Amino acid sequence: MLSIHGVVPVIPTPFHPDETIDIESLRNLVDWVANRGLAAMCLPAYGSEFYKLSEDERDQVVSIAIEANKGRIPVIAQANHASARLASDLARRYDEMGADIISFAIPRQFGSAPTDILNYCETVASATSRPILLQDFNPGGPTIGADFVDDLSKRADNFQFVKLEDPMMLDKLIAISETVEGRVRILEGWGGLYMLEGISAGIDGVMPGAAIADLLEIVFSAADSGDAVRAHDLFGSLLPFINFTLQDFEFFLQIEKRTLVRRGLIESATVRSLTHTPSPRVLAHIDHLIDQIERIIESENLG
Repeated sequence: MLSIHGVVPVIPTPFHPDETIDIESLRNLVDWVANRGLAAMCLPAYGSEFYKLSEDERDQVVSIAIEANKGRIPVIAQANHASARLASDLARRYDEMGADIISFAIPRQFGSAPTDILNYCETVASATSRPILLQDFNPGGPTIGADFVDDLSKRADNFQFVKLEDPMMLDKLIAISETVEGRVRILEGWGGLYMLEGISAGIDGVMPGAAIADLLEIVFSAADSGDAVRAHDLFGSLLPFINFTLQDFEFFLQIEKRTLVRRGLIESATVRSLTHTPSPRVLAHIDHLIDQIERIIESENLG
């Protein structure tokens, strides 16, 4: 089984002001994540605006990431589509490109029976022999649990990772761990908001955005090694930023990219339309929060 342990940032898709992909900024961001020695990287996911990219553009960002990474850390390529057939096509292409792990999110546009969701996941997983990471992102709606993870792991032996983003997930994490007994590793998403309780329950990693991934790696390492005070104090200083960004997903993208610009990692904070454009008063508060992030980065000697 391929091992992932730590922080796995979702790589955003940088755009020029005209909304074309900024290839150089993407290469720079991939290089920065790989040089930091983070656990892996993932794209094109929700945090990459995959739903605003054409299939050719999705292929392009995966190809660029694999090339720029140069094998330093695992690249997780996300093959999202509401059609199992088309998601399978994406999975096969990313496999052929050389992605280390293939990920896909359960389509949640409409209510679906658990059996239909299980069949969908088995179909996509069977399209590749690469390890599979399954994401279930359904704010306010039902999400998969221990029985589903167990059933899919028995149908698809390459199903090795699951990413959960539920509030109050602690009991679910424990139930999954006890049921699958290590056959499937658990990663936590949603900006890392639930990472401390997740680490206490034995999760293997966290999948936030890229903007503060290096800071969250320090939190993860401290908590994972038993230094709860260090983890709590640093995470507490990041919470105002995390909480503010998670009010709305497009809002998260706006703040994520503005932070990456301030850190010198991408050139433009452009988010493709349709998006949520912050008002001047909100932008002023965002700038204040980024100021605090920069202060924490300096105190941690991250540069």
